Amino acid sequence: MEQLSEFVSNNLILFAALVGVLVMLIKAELDHQVNKGRLLSATMAIRLMNNNDDALIIDIRTVSEYKNGHIKGAKNTPLNEFAAGLDGYAKFKDKPVLIYCNSGTTATRALKLLKKAGFENINNLEGGIAAWKEANMPLSKK
Repeated sequence: MEQLSEFVSNNLILFAALVGVLVMLIKAELDHQVNKGRLLSATMAIRLMNNNDDALIIDIRTVSEYKNGHIKGAKNTPLNEFAAGLDGYAKFKDKPVLIYCNSGTTATRALKLLKKAGFENINNLEGGIAAWKEANMPLSKK
């Protein structure tokens, strides 16, 4: 213990930098945990849609990816247009929302915007459309 206090006093700037980096890492992880929403597997997503006829399903992939196959009933709003199109979803603030992308990671950015806009029941499709396909769930091209 004596050596540690001697090291800290001799390398105060280095130790302060270490503490600063640790604080930033902890903050980043907490932000990530708070903003990822509730993760749903493909089967849980089906259950959410079956139990809530008024659920909003948002596909944030590109238009061409959406046209190649999407979850039935999903509305396509690519991530780069998401903030601008958010007002169109205002009537769904108190309804369940299922959001997805290709792999499940990009959706967290859109999820963050939904939370800031006051949406409460936001669900992220774990693994995105890739997990949906892997689970042999149906896709629509209409």
